[in-house]
Amino acid sequence: MDKTSPPLAVTMGCPVGIGPEIILKYFGQSRSAGEIPLVVIGDRRVLAWCSRLLDIKMDLFSWEPGAELPSGGMPVYTPAGSPELDPCTLRWGKPDYKSAQAMAVFIEEAVRQAQKENILGMVTCPISKRALQMAGYSYPGHTEMLASLCDTYNFAMMMTGARLRVTLVTIHTALAEVPRELSREKVLRLICLTGRSLCRDFGIACPRLAVAGLNPHASEQGLFGDEEQLIIEPAVQEAKRTGGWQVEGPVPPDTLFYKAVQGKYDAVVCMYHDQGLIPFKMLHFMDGVNVTIGLPIVRTSVDHGTAYDIAGQGRADFSSLAAAVRTAADIADNRKAGECSGNSNG
Repeated sequence: MDKTSPPLAVTMGCPVGIGPEIILKYFGQSRSAGEIPLVVIGDRRVLAWCSRLLDIKMDLFSWEPGAELPSGGMPVYTPAGSPELDPCTLRWGKPDYKSAQAMAVFIEEAVRQAQKENILGMVTCPISKRALQMAGYSYPGHTEMLASLCDTYNFAMMMTGARLRVTLVTIHTALAEVPRELSREKVLRLICLTGRSLCRDFGIACPRLAVAGLNPHASEQGLFGDEEQLIIEPAVQEAKRTGGWQVEGPVPPDTLFYKAVQGKYDAVVCMYHDQGLIPFKMLHFMDGVNVTIGLPIVRTSVDHGTAYDIAGQGRADFSSLAAAVRTAADIADNRKAGECSGNSNG
């Protein structure tokens, strides 16, 4: 990205979570602040209140889509349709209807501006699923809301860091239900989606993918289960045949992540939530980034929640936000380079 490009936008997330704090800290302390064009879509009064409360000195400027960015400080775009929040009535960690509604409006406006190409992509601060439903939205989470707003059906969450990337076939599924949730089609879809994202978003011309087995030792040829033989291996072979991907699997999970961290693979396709997120968060607890792959717009997110228990106390760490901004900028650059070369990889 350069300073003549449209900026990225960071959405404030829940106004009574740690979103306002980590945004202020990013603009005030991050080395990349000022290097990557960035605006905030959120409530300027709430940010100013948080700045005073936590003694984080920051000049706030109103910004409108298409306008030039100021040379310093924080440009803030408060959409005309967002509810007016009175900081005096807000309680840290306690979302109400108006704060929840504003949280949702910030997301909707970011998508709208990305579709208009007034911003290059969006970086999202954390929201509360309960607050989202409180505001009248039926989405199970942030990612599903974005996919609906983009009219996209083939999407997934990729957790990415400097040493490891993982995608998940099943996410918030009880462990006992995972085998029943798996299918050849789901595994194949995610292999191909992961491969396309590595090409398009991460600029990897020939991605190397590993697909984890479900059972210990990848079932030891059926000794500990048959999901590998019936579901995972056929999906891997189909991906090789139809997508041309470099795919290995099913690989025994107990050795797979060591090989991935050593650089053998560009991403790991995992069968369930904890299989992928335990090793990922052990490596990238503070600087992990959540990327929504498959969307027509760029979206990255912090890899943590609203942290209502420490909101307003000045204890929040902005490392994940800084990593999410850098990742979004890299993805925007890679997509632009792919378009210029005529190779968008799907």
